[in-house]
Amino acid sequence: MAAAAASTSLPVPRVSLPPSARPAAAPRHGLLIPGRRGCLRLRGSPAAPAAAASGSPSVPSSSPEAGSGIGDALGGVAIYSAATGEPVLFRDLWDQNEGMAVVALLRHFGCPCCWELASVLRDTKERFDSAGVKLIAVGVGTPDKARILAERLPFPLDYLYADPERKAYDLLGLYFGIGRTFFNPASASVFSRFDSLKEAVKNYTIEATPDDRASVLQQGGMFVFRGKELIYARKDEGTGDHAPLDDVLNICCKAPAA
Repeated sequence: MAAAAASTSLPVPRVSLPPSARPAAAPRHGLLIPGRRGCLRLRGSPAAPAAAASGSPSVPSSSPEAGSGIGDALGGVAIYSAATGEPVLFRDLWDQNEGMAVVALLRHFGCPCCWELASVLRDTKERFDSAGVKLIAVGVGTPDKARILAERLPFPLDYLYADPERKAYDLLGLYFGIGRTFFNPASASVFSRFDSLKEAVKNYTIEATPDDRASVLQQGGMFVFRGKELIYARKDEGTGDHAPLDDVLNICCKAPAA
């Protein structure tokens, strides 16, 4: 299929609305999570757009909740390897005692903005590797949809996973809905990254979009774990409103050993 980046208009798949609405966004307020070095305040993104090219700055977010044992809960969630198509548990992807992992939840494999995020993560992987950090990129869709992104972008298959039933997204309380997907002001940050986006989608195909079209209403997020301990969390407020990469690097690549 011909590349979709030939024009400045990015493709948007048609949406079949789900039969029932999913839970509304939780109220945004400060969140303290007890950790080994005191309390950690988790942050999300603001509703207003920001000028930073890497995403909007962080503001408080309400999920995951303190004391929820989110690391243990996420560890039991099965996702699918893009490389093999086989299920794998989150807890088997990194050392659950002291290992550091960046878990990037993309919207879905047919989202042009997620191709851009995946390209940024790919280009930053060397820094993650040198710091001993495991990169785990997850998208909504089936393994075959994940492989389309991996082959065309390209992106390393061994670090890409599929969550067709959005189990991890639901557990982590990520946003879902028409307003968040198409009309949230935070999505305006995409325009400051237009050149990066255009480069990322030069081999884009809408065939990577999940067959379950309601999945395109899912938003993503970024999470950093030290073992089972969640040390950074940020939910995308709207399409393309990704976590600032500098924030992620400052957390995972400069955090002292536990």
